[in-house]
Amino acid sequence: MVDIQSVAAVECIRKKKFGDDCVSKFQSLVAVMVAVAGLSGCASTADLGPIRTEQKVDLERFMGDWYVIAAIPTFIEKKAYNAIESYELREPGIIDTTFSFRKGGFDGKAKKYTPVGFVRDDGSNAIWGMRFVWPIKAEYRIVYLNEDYTQTVIGRTKRDYVWIMSRTPEMPPQDYEAIKAMLIKEGYDLTKLRVVPHRYDDDQ
Repeated sequence: MVDIQSVAAVECIRKKKFGDDCVSKFQSLVAVMVAVAGLSGCASTADLGPIRTEQKVDLERFMGDWYVIAAIPTFIEKKAYNAIESYELREPGIIDTTFSFRKGGFDGKAKKYTPVGFVRDDGSNAIWGMRFVWPIKAEYRIVYLNEDYTQTVIGRTKRDYVWIMSRTPEMPPQDYEAIKAMLIKEGYDLTKLRVVPHRYDDDQ
């Protein structure tokens, strides 16, 4: 399954349509390809060693909405506001994912990406391959998950990207600082960590 916007962009090119709508779709396709290139890069991890990974994740409990509290972001989300990652279990081992946010501000353009997650380790359910564009599946590890499934961290053995997420738009400061300390211990350089702003009107 490929992101719908990517399919539409390819169709525009095939039919030689270059209106504003097609240009927007093509820009989205380019952004996805750049992000995928970063996620699938071949950075060396020889000196970093393995990264902690949760031993057991209940996938059904893990599904639903997660607010991105902070991230070392990919190219497509560097200016994300109100970022939310949503998971839905399509069938055992396959997770439909929706990543949505506002670009550049709370009133910025709404963006949405729909990658698919594939569980790579049935024993733990904590190691996925996240596919934005076929056939590439980027590494995606649940490196932290609290007992009540309200806070989680997605990381990678390359220590290049990370996402700190919560079931609510805010995280207690002491929990946030503890997670950052854990990530530093695991070999992350958090100088590029960006706090994702969240603000929602009463009718949202």
